[in-house]
Amino acid sequence: MVIQNGSPAAVGIHRLSIIIPAYNEEKTIALILDRINQVKLIRNIEKEVIIVNDCSTDNTGTVIQNYIANAATISINYFKYIRHDVNQGKGAAIHTGIAQATGEYLLVQDADLEYDPGEYNTLLKPIVLGSADVVYGSRFMGGNPHRILFFWHSIGNRFLTFLSNLFTNLNLTDMETGYKMFRTDIIQRICLKEKRFGFEPEVTAKIAMVPGIRIYEVGISYYGRTFAEGKKIGWKDGCRAVWCVVKYSLINNQVIIRCTTPNCRERAV
Repeated sequence: MVIQNGSPAAVGIHRLSIIIPAYNEEKTIALILDRINQVKLIRNIEKEVIIVNDCSTDNTGTVIQNYIANAATISINYFKYIRHDVNQGKGAAIHTGIAQATGEYLLVQDADLEYDPGEYNTLLKPIVLGSADVVYGSRFMGGNPHRILFFWHSIGNRFLTFLSNLFTNLNLTDMETGYKMFRTDIIQRICLKEKRFGFEPEVTAKIAMVPGIRIYEVGISYYGRTFAEGKKIGWKDGCRAVWCVVKYSLINNQVIIRCTTPNCRERAV
């Protein structure tokens, strides 16, 4: 890291990869793409959108393809569309997107309108200032608007965050947030295994073990869905998350560095 006048030097970012895992989101996928299209990133950073359709059974794929057909008239610089032949889970869709990312940084964007693309620049600021390698968007800090929904979901999120912090020695306020921005060359080299909603605790545990990693949090808004509106995560996923916190922090507490060249061997750090 370059230091100028006692402060981190600004980081040059040319492209942000936006990964959208999608499963049966025909009602919202075009709306989220519209919102991404409307965002102008600071410092004229380009937008690469990578949509991973996790074998949707509705018209999600058709809606995406129709949208991409009009890509010449929108501000998204690069589109990639991948479809899984078998439903594997949100985590697996994110893994696919991470492997395809070409931007210096990447972000996971849910397709369900719970998180606002208008806040991309808020997450980018600590990065372009040269302060952060990873930025989490916290639903529990700052004065941003939040839709009031389920008490027990809030308690569950805070408990999982506390448990994660206990094992990782971080002081996050929202480990389970869907808004996480990573330096691409770091996240692409971490071997991630959780294919469903265990992605959040696994990636947090493993990213915390990377030597010298700089993690920031910023406050974001949140517009949570009800189950009637299509929310998919349930109590079983919460139980799995608890197991993942313990598993990747205590039992399997090594970061496996994925090979990036033909002659290298995967190794733990």
